[in-house]
This record gives sequence, structure tokens and C-alpha cells, in this order.
Amino acid sequence: MKKILLACNLGMSTSLLVRNMEKYAQQIGVEVQIAAEPIAVAEKTWKEWDIIMLGPQVRHVFNRLKDATGGEIPIVIIDMRDYGMMNGEKVLKAALDQLRD
Repeated sequence: MKKILLACNLGMSTSLLVRNMEKYAQQIGVEVQIAAEPIAVAEKTWKEWDIIMLGPQVRHVFNRLKDATGGEIPIVIIDMRDYGMMNGEKVLKAALDQLRD
């Protein structure tokens, strides 16, 4: 099971995106755990996740988070268009592409 954390300002705006990603994961038969949390939580719990995806509104913390994780897990910025459209399919595909062995 892949564990995906979506990080934004408060963790609330991404909750719909999480649901859309979970729906798509069910459709394609992929087991995932997805959560939305504020950046402050992501910085403390990053070791529990396989990937952190940043909402476009918090892209400014990319380097800080990359340094905090020491490059141990992928940190990616969600495409602004996909985020705005709450396109769970594209965002999940982007995460899974990063996590391929």
C-alpha cells in the first residue's frame, strides 16, 4: 500500500482532492492511504509517508521540506490546473509515477 500525503495551508482545501483520488484508486484497484494535512504536520510526520504532494499555494516550502526530509521521499508540487479542477485521477497518477520501483 502506498501512503500519500497532500500538504496545504490548513489541510482542508485538499480534502475533496483526497476523496477524488481515493475514488480513482478504487476504480483502478490500487491500495493507497491518502491524507490531507497542513505543512506543519507534514514536516513532523514525513517519515510515515511514501510521498508528499504540495498544494500549489504552498509551493514556497518545497526547498525547506526537501531539506527536512533529506531527499528520503519524493516531494512534488501538484499541478495548479489539476489542483484547481480537483482532478484526483491525474494527481494520483502523478504520485504513482513518482513511486514506481
